Amino acid sequence: MIFGPAVDVRPLFPRERQALLGLLRTLSPAEWATPTVCPGWDVHDVVAHVLNDYMRRLSGSRDGYGGAIFADDETLPSYLARTNEEFVRASRQLSPQLLIELLDHLGPRLDAVWAAQDLQAPADLNVSWAATDIDSPAWLDIGRDFTEFWVHQQQVRDAVSVPGAEEPDLMAPVLDVFARGLPHALRMHDRPEGHTARLEVLGPAGGRWDAVRQDGRWQMARPHGEPTACVVMDQDTFWRLATRGITVEEARQRSTTSGDAELTQAITALLAVVA
Repeated sequence: MIFGPAVDVRPLFPRERQALLGLLRTLSPAEWATPTVCPGWDVHDVVAHVLNDYMRRLSGSRDGYGGAIFADDETLPSYLARTNEEFVRASRQLSPQLLIELLDHLGPRLDAVWAAQDLQAPADLNVSWAATDIDSPAWLDIGRDFTEFWVHQQQVRDAVSVPGAEEPDLMAPVLDVFARGLPHALRMHDRPEGHTARLEVLGPAGGRWDAVRQDGRWQMARPHGEPTACVVMDQDTFWRLATRGITVEEARQRSTTSGDAELTQAITALLAVVA
C-alpha cells in the first residue's frame, strides 16, 4: 500500500498528554505568556489550540457533528487558519488552570474514540500531506493527531526551555508518521519503475524509510538495496522540517544527500502539516 505498514499510536496518547499536563502544572504566569514559534501565539494560545483539536475531533469523530462552515472561496488551509485563530482569541479569557482541567477531562474521552476505531478503515479525515487522490486509512489519521499533539508540546517546551517527551518510544512514531509524507513529497517527479528515494533519520528515535516508484506512482516500501537518492538528517532536524519549525534551507544545511538531486531536493521539502 502507498502509505506502508500501519503505525498504532493509540496507547501513547495518555502518556503524551500526562507529560504535557505535568509540564503545564509547573509553569508560572510569565511562562504561560512566553512567545512560541507559532506566529502571534504564546504558550497559553498553543495550549488553547490543543484544546480546540480535542473538541473538534470529539465533535466530529465521536458525535458525527459536521459543524464546519467555509466562507466563500475558502480553502481548507485558510479555513483552519481562520477558525484556529478565532478559537485561540476566544480562549484568552480562560485561565491556565481551566485549560489544564479541560484537557485532563476530555483527553480520555478522545482516547476512547481512537480505541474503538478499526485502524484499516477509511479515515474520518484524510491526511492531505500524505496523499490527495486516495483515501487515508484510519491509522494515519489517528497518527496525524498524535504528531500534532506531540509537536505542540515540543513548541511549549522550547518556549519555556524545558525539554522532555523525547523518549524514543514516544518520538519514534511521530517520525514514522511524518515519513509517510515521502510519496506525496516526490509526486511531481516521474521516474522509471523501481527507482527508490530514501530518508534516513539519525538518533535513538530515527529510522530509514524508502519510497519506490511502482505502478506509476511513489509508494512506501521496505528499505533495501542502494537507493536512487538518499537524504540523511538527525531526528531534531526532521521533525522541525516536517512542521516548518525550521526552513527548508536550514534543513538542507543540516543534511547530507547523495544521488538524484531532484529527488533529494523533494525529500528535504517534505511537509507534514496542512499549509
